[in-house]
Amino acid sequence: MNVEAILHMKAGIGESSYAQNSSLQKKSTDNLKGLVIDSATRVYETLRPESFTIADLGCASGTNALGVVEDTIRSIGEVCCSRGSPPPEFYVLLNDLPTNDFNTVFSRVPEVTGKLKADAKAEVFLSGVPGSFYGRLFLSRSVHFVCSFNSLHWLSQVPADLRDGTNTPLNKGKMFISSTSPPAVAEAYRRQFQKDLSLFLKSRAAEVVPGGRMVVSMLCRETEECTDVKTTLLWDLLSDSLAALVSQGLLEQEKVDAYDAPYYASSAQEIEEEVAKDGSFSLDYVRTYEANLSNGDAKRNATTVSMAIRAIQESMLSHHFGAGIIDALFHKFTELVTESMEKGEVKSVQIGAVLVSDPYPHRRRRAPFPLRRYE
Repeated sequence: MNVEAILHMKAGIGESSYAQNSSLQKKSTDNLKGLVIDSATRVYETLRPESFTIADLGCASGTNALGVVEDTIRSIGEVCCSRGSPPPEFYVLLNDLPTNDFNTVFSRVPEVTGKLKADAKAEVFLSGVPGSFYGRLFLSRSVHFVCSFNSLHWLSQVPADLRDGTNTPLNKGKMFISSTSPPAVAEAYRRQFQKDLSLFLKSRAAEVVPGGRMVVSMLCRETEECTDVKTTLLWDLLSDSLAALVSQGLLEQEKVDAYDAPYYASSAQEIEEEVAKDGSFSLDYVRTYEANLSNGDAKRNATTVSMAIRAIQESMLSHHFGAGIIDALFHKFTELVTESMEKGEVKSVQIGAVLVSDPYPHRRRRAPFPLRRYE
């Protein structure tokens, strides 16, 4: 699977679009709203640039794309107003893969920038930047503040080494790490994540100004065990849904065995290790938090989760299995998720982190910030 060419959120504003099915992502982003505002205003107050550049990596196509940017600009505008000084000009860079539905995002730009100009006296200039964030995207030392939400758990590619010497899939019947997966499967996923996060950090180190900050969040796990059920349950249910289609004669087992998802839910320790290994950023803050998705009406919540996952994964599933099985697949998936919801089993764990670019990159490496950890 060429992830960069295939992966994209469901386009448009229809019933099954990502724009209509990203409420769960908004809730997770709202959990970090205070952290985002604090981090962005710290950068501005420290550096006081005449123009302030914000990059949103993995912006997708829903209303969430401009929400964080709008909050950030307003907060900096309030700081300037309280001191009687004009706000800086803002340059906003919205990034996602080339197949992203940027048009849906751009359709809201005049409304958002108009409000910011009227309310915060802020001049905002915006551009879309298509490309993978596992590589360079922006000019050197040009970005003051970076945010990335619900994106870094997607890998640049399906991990290598998921087949044995005879080209037989190691993870038969599963599309992600499961309790039945051989240890080699988890190791392959871990290696790919380490490689990708290293590329991400090196790329951003070249682009972020000294003293700039990044706020990132992604799905994660609470333990060092890759088979943590909070991480694997929904993937297992999606695999079980494919198995049901095989039993109905709608899919071939070989086709299911050959499908692997380009996804990895890391632990906080793995992220800390990669940040320390790279050395370009200090990890200033890290927090893991759990969301219980099983509260309230089980069927309604299951439908919300199923539609959200469909809006995210339909492009990859359709590419591999064909679009004809999607409706049947998610009908079964919704049934299985509802059963798990009724048992209170469906949970989500995320990590939020703040990374600070070394303000003295050409001097001897200073001691890192004391890490503020909240579990």
